[in-house]
Amino acid sequence: MLLQIVIASTRPGRIGAVIGEWFTGVAKEHGGFDVEVTDLKTLDLPFHDEPGHPMSGKYEHQHTKDWSATVARSDAFVFVLPEYNHGFSAPLKNAIDFLHREWAYKPVGFVSYGGVAGGTRAVQGLKEVVTTLRMTPVTEGVVLPMVRGLLDDEGFHPTEPISQSATAVLDELAKVAPALATIRGGAER
Repeated sequence: MLLQIVIASTRPGRIGAVIGEWFTGVAKEHGGFDVEVTDLKTLDLPFHDEPGHPMSGKYEHQHTKDWSATVARSDAFVFVLPEYNHGFSAPLKNAIDFLHREWAYKPVGFVSYGGVAGGTRAVQGLKEVVTTLRMTPVTEGVVLPMVRGLLDDEGFHPTEPISQSATAVLDELAKVAPALATIRGGAER
C-alpha cells in the first residue's frame, strides 16, 4: 500500500515542510506503507487550467496527467496543512480540484497546525470536500496548536502525545486502506 503525504503550504517561510519531514519519518518507521511525499510548492500546479471537467478524466496538460498518476497510484493520503483564516489553503483546494475519480475510496488523515486551534477548523472544512470525492477521513488526527513553540533551528520537536497521535493516524489508515482498495477493485469492473 502506498501512502501519499501531501504538504499543503506553499508560502515563503512556511513550516509545513519541516512538519511534513517529521511525519514522513514517522510513517517510514511505522512500516505500514510505502511512503511518497508530494510538496505542493514543488508540484507547482497552475490555477486549474484544464478545459474539461475533472470527472471526465480527460486531461490535456502534462502537469495534470502527472498529478493524476500520482493520486491514482496512491492507496491512502495524509494532508499536512496549516490553517489560514479558519480554512485550508488555496493551493490544496486547487490540487484537489484538478482531479475527481482518482481520489475515490481512499482514506485520508490530517496533520494540522496553527495557533490556538491547531488547524482544526481547516480540517473541518476540508472534510466536506474530501467526503464529496468519496474519500474516507479517519477519526484520528495530529493537531499542533501553538506549533511555533515546538520548532527551533534544529527542527520540529513533538511531544509524546503528538508522536502517539501520528502513530494512531497511521494505524487507522493501515486498517482502512486495504478495505477501500477492495471497493476500488469492485468499482473498476
